[in-house]
Amino acid sequence: MVHQDYIEKTIKSLHNEGIIEFIDIIKEYPSLLEETEKAEMHKEASMCANYELRITRLIDILRRTRKTPKGIKSILQPEIPEKKFIKEHSFNELYPRIERTLNEIEKNILNYEEHIKILEEETEKIIHDNQQISFLIDFNLDLSYLNESRNIIIKVGITSDLQTLKEEIKPLDLVELYSKQFGSGKKKGWTIALVSHISEKEKIEKICREKISLFDIKSLSGSPKEVLATLTDKKDKIKKEKKETILKLQTYAENHFHELLALREEVQLEQARKELPKNFTKTNTTYVIKGWVLEKDETKLKSVISTASDDHFVFSSEAPSTNPDNPPIYLDTPRWAKTFRTLLELFATPKYNEIDPAIFMGIFLILFFGIMLGDAGYGLMILFLSIIGFFALSKHSQMIKDWSFLGIWLGLVTTIVGFLTNGFFGDLIPRFIYGNPNQLLYSFTIGGIHLPIDSLRNPLVILIIALLFGLIHLNLGIILAMYQSLKNKKYKLLIKAHFSWILLQIGGGMLIGDLLLHIWTLGIIEFYISVIFIICGLILRFLDAGPLGFFQITGFVGDWLSYARLLALGLATTGMALAFNIVGELFSNIVPIQIIGAILMIVLLIILHTINLGLQALGAGVHSLRLQYVEFFNRFYEGGGRKFSPFMVKRKYTQVEIE
Repeated sequence: MVHQDYIEKTIKSLHNEGIIEFIDIIKEYPSLLEETEKAEMHKEASMCANYELRITRLIDILRRTRKTPKGIKSILQPEIPEKKFIKEHSFNELYPRIERTLNEIEKNILNYEEHIKILEEETEKIIHDNQQISFLIDFNLDLSYLNESRNIIIKVGITSDLQTLKEEIKPLDLVELYSKQFGSGKKKGWTIALVSHISEKEKIEKICREKISLFDIKSLSGSPKEVLATLTDKKDKIKKEKKETILKLQTYAENHFHELLALREEVQLEQARKELPKNFTKTNTTYVIKGWVLEKDETKLKSVISTASDDHFVFSSEAPSTNPDNPPIYLDTPRWAKTFRTLLELFATPKYNEIDPAIFMGIFLILFFGIMLGDAGYGLMILFLSIIGFFALSKHSQMIKDWSFLGIWLGLVTTIVGFLTNGFFGDLIPRFIYGNPNQLLYSFTIGGIHLPIDSLRNPLVILIIALLFGLIHLNLGIILAMYQSLKNKKYKLLIKAHFSWILLQIGGGMLIGDLLLHIWTLGIIEFYISVIFIICGLILRFLDAGPLGFFQITGFVGDWLSYARLLALGLATTGMALAFNIVGELFSNIVPIQIIGAILMIVLLIILHTINLGLQALGAGVHSLRLQYVEFFNRFYEGGGRKFSPFMVKRKYTQVEIE
C-alpha cells in the first residue's frame, strides 16, 4: 500500500528498476473490492494514446519512403537503431516538445502523403483510359463525339460475339455499326462503334448492356492517337511530380525518422505508466498494489518503494504455491544456451517448480543432429558458414549470433561423427582421389575398436550405438523426473511412476542379455534378483496406472526403438551423397572432352551436395527435436507455465543521459 501523493513517483521508480510484475487486482482478487474501490488510469493516458497514434502514422509514412536494405541483405545487414540521448523528465515537460515537433512536421508529411495518393489515383485513371483508348487507335473519330448529342448517340466498347450483335442491330434503320478485330483464337474480340439516331436510344442501350462492354471515356477530345500521346505526357509529368514529392518525404525521413521513433518510445513509456493504475485498487488515501517479484529482489523492491514514497508505504510478501497462486516462471539460462531456450519455448514454458530442461535438451539435440547428418563434408560446410555468421554478421543481429553459435556446435559434432563413420561428401575422396570407392578415409585401431566404422557396411554397429544413446536419453528423463518428484515431495509418484521403470529395465536387461542375446550368463542369485525386479516393477506400474500400466511398457519399448532413426537418417545422408557421386562420375564420362566433363562434374556435384545438405540437415533438425519433445519430455516434462514479465523500461531508440 502506497500513499496516493507518492503513487506516480513510485510507479516511475518501479518502471525504471523492472523487478515487479503487477497483478490486475480486480481480475485476480475481486474480494478486495469489498474494502477498496477500483482505481482508474491517469487522465493523461488517453492523451498519450492519441500522441502515440499520431506519431505512429507519421513513422509509417516515412518508413514506406525510406531507402533501406531489401531481401537477404536486410537479414545479413539489418539496420541498427539510432539511439537518441534524452534527459529524465515528467510528462508535463515532454508535452510541449511533442507539440512542437508535430507542429513542425506533421502537416507537411500528411500533405505530401495526400498529394502522393492523388497522383496515384490520377495515374490509375490514365492507365485505365489508355487501355480503353488503345482499342480505338484505328478509328478515325474525335473522342469528344462520344457524348450524347441532341440527335446522335455514339457508343464504343468491345464484344466477343459480333455476329449476334449485327443480327440484333439489323432491324434498326437509323443505326450504323463499325468494328475492328483484335486478338485471335479464344482471345479474339472486336472493338465496335455504334452510331445511332436519338430515337433508337432505348433499344441501343438495351443491346449495349447485353452484348457490349462499354468504354467509359469522358472529358477527352481529339483522335485516339492524339489523346494517347497527351495522356502519356501527362502520366510522365505525374510520375516526375510523384518522384519529387517522394524525395521530399525521404528528406523528412532522413531528418526526422529516428527523432520520431525516439519520441514515440518516450510517449509509450509514459503511456504505460499512466495506464498502470487500472491494475490497482484504492482507498481514500492509498493505492493497493499486488504483484510478483523474484525472491532475490525482495529487499531491493522494498528499498525502491521506501525511497520513492518517502517511507509512506506498507509492504508484505509471502512465498507462492502452484495452486491457486499460479506464479510466473523465471528461467536463469546462460547466454550461450539462449538458442536452446527458444527451442524449448516452441514446445512449452516450464511450470512453476518444474525442471528447466533447456541445457539437457540442447546437448542431446546437437549430438543427435550430428549422428543423423553424419557426414564430415557437410559438417565442415555448416561449421564454416556458422563461423562466418558468428564473427562477421553477429554485430548486426543478436539472432544471427545466437543461431550461428548453435551452428558451430552442430557443424563440429557432425564433422567428428562423419570422420568416425567414413563419410566425407559420401565417398567423394575414395572415389575421386583414391580411385577406389571401397577404400576407407583412414584406418587404425584404438582400444580394440577399428576406426572408421563404415556406416553403410556396418549398420548394425551404428544401430547399437543409436539404441545405447536412446537408453541414456530416456533414463536421463526418468532420473530428472525422480529428482523433480523428490524436490516437490511427491514420494508416491517417485516410486510408482518413475522408479518402476528403473526396476523393469535392470531386471529385463539382465534376463534379455542372458536368455536372448547370450551376452552373459546369470547365476541363480542374479536370476532371482532380475525376476524380483521385474515383478516389483510390474506391481508398481499397476499401482500407478492400473491395467494401462502394462501397455505403457510396450510404449516405452516403442519410444526406445524410435532412436533407430539416428541410423536411418545417417544412412539416408550417406546413401544420397554416394548416389550423387556416382551420377557425377557417370556424367563426366559421358562428355567426350575430358576438361569440360570434369568442370561440369564439379558444378553438378556442388549443386547436388548443396541440395542434399539442405534436405538432410532439415530432416536431422526436425527428428532431433522430435526425440526431445516426444521421447525425452514424455518422461518428466509437462510445461504450461507463463514467463515472468516484469514492468520495466525497454529502450530501443532512446538512452537516458547520466548527469
